Amino acid sequence: MGLTGGVLAIDAGNSKTDVAVVAVDGTVLGTARGGGFRPPAVGVRAAVDTLAEAVGEACARAGVEAVDHVSACLANADLPAEEEELAAALHARAWGASVEVRNDTFAILRAGVAEPCGVAVVCGAGINCVGMRPDGRTARFPAIGRISGDWGGGWFLAEEALWHAARAEDGRGEPTELARTLPAHFGLGSMYALIEALHLGRVAHARRHELTPVLFATAAAGDGVARRIVDRLAEEVTTMAVVALTRLDLLTDQAPVLLGGSVLAAGHPQLDDGVRRLLAERAPKARARVVRERPVLGAALLGLDRLNADPRARERLRAHFAQGGG
Repeated sequence: MGLTGGVLAIDAGNSKTDVAVVAVDGTVLGTARGGGFRPPAVGVRAAVDTLAEAVGEACARAGVEAVDHVSACLANADLPAEEEELAAALHARAWGASVEVRNDTFAILRAGVAEPCGVAVVCGAGINCVGMRPDGRTARFPAIGRISGDWGGGWFLAEEALWHAARAEDGRGEPTELARTLPAHFGLGSMYALIEALHLGRVAHARRHELTPVLFATAAAGDGVARRIVDRLAEEVTTMAVVALTRLDLLTDQAPVLLGGSVLAAGHPQLDDGVRRLLAERAPKARARVVRERPVLGAALLGLDRLNADPRARERLRAHFAQGGG
């Protein structure tokens, strides 16, 4: 094994990591999948060790030890300081001559556009938005929770639904079917029972995310409180997109707005219609669509961009993933 003139692409989320070794002509030489990337929970060294397992497997399949450039799009790389720290940690592994670390939202954006231009809003466990232009300009948000002004994401929506349901049952809030549907999801008869089960650990904390689909189902059935929560999410998604478009001077262009993450990709009609209606009002030239491409494709394309690869290389790479390549 030796050095190849190409890209090591890494897309690392909280739950899984995808790695691809790509030659400079766009040929995929090897791929692998690994565990989640969670430096806040386990520390940078242990998190990068998890990446190393998948990287080693992909490089072995490709028959290489190192590449020209490492393009890593990583969850939890929310601030430039975190990107710099993670880039240094990856550079120390000697996987490539150069290393660039970006937030994983950039991978979703780049996967969905023919050139590095547009905005992506991702709503999965959390919510984030980034934008980029071919000249290298970017727009982004800290996206680290309420302290950075965020509203939304699957975990947040579940907490919001629980808050309204608890207050509805005890009389402090407006009546809502959430007071019935949330506990019913766990086979419980009241919000009091669910509150007790969550507090005492009889329902694991990690299962709270299961309540987000219940919220959307309750909204789809016509519940007013649930529908207002969904409408608020549509407002937040649109606001982030419009601000990013404005920062990049793309508001008057036919710029793509890519929607990704488990919540935005789930096809909830009220949310989808709300986002598109609000975008039509505030950014009428923007073109919204859900990203179906795998984010590791975006990480690889960013790497090829960095190497100034031939446009045919990008076409070859896209064709590989479009045909279901691993």
